[in-house]
Amino acid sequence: MHADHRKLGRELDLFDSDPLIGAGLPFWLPAGAAARHAVESYLHELERRHGYQHVYSPALGKRQLFEKSGHWRNFAEDMFPPMAMGGDELVLRPSQCPHHALIYKSRGRSYRDLPLRIAELGPMYRAERSGVLGGLSRVRAIQLNDAHIFCAAEQAAAEVADVLGLMRQVHAALGIEPSSFQLSLRGEGKQYGGDEAGWASAEALLREALEVQGIPFQAVRGEAAFYGPKIDVQVADSAGREWSLATVQIDYHQPEAFDLEYADSSGGRSRPVMIHRSLAGSLERLFAHLIEVHDGAFPLWYSPVQLAVLPVSESESPEADALAREAIAAGLRVSVAHEGSIGARIREAAESRIPYAGIIGKREAPDGLVALRHRDGRQVPAMPVAAAIRKLSEEAKP
Repeated sequence: MHADHRKLGRELDLFDSDPLIGAGLPFWLPAGAAARHAVESYLHELERRHGYQHVYSPALGKRQLFEKSGHWRNFAEDMFPPMAMGGDELVLRPSQCPHHALIYKSRGRSYRDLPLRIAELGPMYRAERSGVLGGLSRVRAIQLNDAHIFCAAEQAAAEVADVLGLMRQVHAALGIEPSSFQLSLRGEGKQYGGDEAGWASAEALLREALEVQGIPFQAVRGEAAFYGPKIDVQVADSAGREWSLATVQIDYHQPEAFDLEYADSSGGRSRPVMIHRSLAGSLERLFAHLIEVHDGAFPLWYSPVQLAVLPVSESESPEADALAREAIAAGLRVSVAHEGSIGARIREAAESRIPYAGIIGKREAPDGLVALRHRDGRQVPAMPVAAAIRKLSEEAKP
């Protein structure tokens, strides 16, 4: 049974909330922000290396934008009310896909440009009801690890396969074990965009991607997005409830709605397929899960503080401060604790889930050494400061 992320998040100073800011609007404290930044940087670099181009787009758009995309018709009850502004109605976006469709459309595109992979870690807003809000797992202001791939129809299967492979890589690095894979399909009594042929093609593509990779899945009706079917990667929380964390979706509807096209190899115009994907979901829901599965003891690479430097007595303070400066210069996240007995400080570092304590006493100081102690109690023989920094820097790679 995992600990509740809301309790641990407050104990470890990762995040908090205030009624004056409002329900479902938590803020990240420095420790949580440091862990989050490490994960964001990792995702950004991984995407960059796999051909994604990153963009920034505003969290607002005209109501007409969301009418055109289909969100207003299908999703309005989950959106914040429009704001009147200079004769227009502006809306906080519930997703980033309409903005990315217009980024695609902002320039002429050729078949040589495809697949075009546009990524953004961007803000979006959902008017979640007060009763379902909780900690980081259900919030109203969301930062989503998002991307949209615009490609020719014949490229879509390979792109979905690549996305599933990247998901596996990310989840392994973060220490996540998916509990199940769900193929989310249309259901009765709901409105959907697009035509029958598009839906049939999208469903066949996703089924094939899962089967080719040997991923067991459950098909669930009524869980599709309004614009297309999707693969949802589920994780279980401390209460055993399943949440969707990562997703890949195929959309023929919005390229049609926004009249997206590219110059094809025969000199004509063709419509791209739009693949929506998130490798790790929203940073809020992701960290709700990570806090619980790791009991707050994150892997070294995204631990808020990676090394607590502990001088045994005041006389080793200069060496301790020098170690901290060198470790910080090498890119590590470091704290120094001087107050209290050495035993109490070692315990406090472990209780704070800091992966390593670096202890400098009268035996280590004269020779420029540091004794590393892991939060689980394992001890590493004293070694030169430079070697210790190299060891941690190497271990701190995701």
